[in-house]
Amino acid sequence: MKGNVLVVDDEQVVLKSCERILGPEGYGVSTVTSAKEALGLLEQNRYDLIITDLMMPEMNGLDFMKQVRAKDPDINIVVITGYPSQESIRESLSLRIIDYLPKPFSPALLLEATGKAVELKKKGVTPEARVEDYTEETAEKLDEIIRRYRGKPGALIPVLQEAQDLVGYLPPVVQRHVARGLKVPVSEVHGVVSFYSFFTMKPKGKHNIRVCLGTACYVKGAEEIVKKLSDGLQIEVGGITTDRNFSLETVRCLGACGLAPVVVVDKDTYGSINPIKVLDLLKDYE
Repeated sequence: MKGNVLVVDDEQVVLKSCERILGPEGYGVSTVTSAKEALGLLEQNRYDLIITDLMMPEMNGLDFMKQVRAKDPDINIVVITGYPSQESIRESLSLRIIDYLPKPFSPALLLEATGKAVELKKKGVTPEARVEDYTEETAEKLDEIIRRYRGKPGALIPVLQEAQDLVGYLPPVVQRHVARGLKVPVSEVHGVVSFYSFFTMKPKGKHNIRVCLGTACYVKGAEEIVKKLSDGLQIEVGGITTDRNFSLETVRCLGACGLAPVVVVDKDTYGSINPIKVLDLLKDYE
């Protein structure tokens, strides 16, 4: 079994849909129609993921998640709702949800969110609250970007570029916001973000470090540079430091082979880097 999932929603059609989509994929699915029932099950059973609606009678999803967090701070949660608002999204993010799915959701989106959440649970990883990434102010600015391009041919890529400049990366909540605004499928937005290397779905630090692993750089010690940075910052490639000051990534080529090995911090290029001294480069950015 891939994992145990508890689905909480007062609509039977949603519960049946989750069972029909997740069951054949190897997930154990338990369903309840109220948050109070769900709290009872959580006292008796262990779950890898909770999928919960926000608008429910007796106890809404936000109050339910607060009680869940008090009992089990590390359990992963995905929110689904047919009545999204910036306030509810912001508060849900503050409760460290994994993902947010508007109704109606597609089987592909549900499977993607569930798979990601269960995998994180197995690794012992719980998402941090990142309310600052998607605030009401950010949502309003995204709407303004979308308005400027709506109806124009090829609008999706420039909208995503400006959205990434605004937020720093393109998490699922931003991709769905863009999809709704431009009236295109979420799958199309996700496909574009996944295809083009200049888009990223991972948060970046205030200062982004890129290490070239092209042939010229590789033979001159680029791999050792990556290891020194990874160990010194205590992050993996693709990761971000706990203070969000630095992020680390590798690239295939930076077009500066004559300067190999090359490291770029933000827009500053450093060539002929000595792996032993590479951490000294970061002192001016701290």
